[in-house]
Amino acid sequence: MKTLAGILAFSAAAALPVAAQTNLKSAASTRATIEVTLAPPRVQGQPAPTPAKIKIDYGQPHARGRVVAGALADDLGKVWRLGANTSTTMTTDVDLVIGGVAVPKGSYSLYAETTPAGAWKLIINKNTGQWGTEYLADKDLARVALTAKTLSAPVESFSMWLVPGADGAAKGDLRFAWGTREFTTTWAVK
Repeated sequence: MKTLAGILAFSAAAALPVAAQTNLKSAASTRATIEVTLAPPRVQGQPAPTPAKIKIDYGQPHARGRVVAGALADDLGKVWRLGANTSTTMTTDVDLVIGGVAVPKGSYSLYAETTPAGAWKLIINKNTGQWGTEYLADKDLARVALTAKTLSAPVESFSMWLVPGADGAAKGDLRFAWGTREFTTTWAVK
């Protein structure tokens, strides 16, 4: 699997969050999932190989008239669960590099180290399955710098995307946005 990055063809089943159908004005939050499918090349005369997946499952809070700058005001300046309710979980069938940091295949919780106006960091944490506010810093695998931008139109519902690269390679951007701010880092198969 060491040469996986060189042999994987990228077949995006990716980038749009799938949320439960509900009335967003009354829902406290919904669940959403994003997934990228990586299809290894098929060898003639052999069964088709099983595609590898990268999946993120997260709670999707909604602004519902509140002012949101990437997170709610009470969540700025600390570690935020990067969504709502249970922890945001990323599961990868392949070794990745996220924002320049090696992330072995497996399952992780994602958090964000937030600031009111400055740079944020994506936290990749080895503890999974917990309520989102049960953050254990000693389980951090890495903290990755994020690029921030201010949006011209606010995003009503917290959303995440695994955006595939334009060239079809097994790489792209990991993005999330809520309210008036969007944050980005890179991902690639190692």
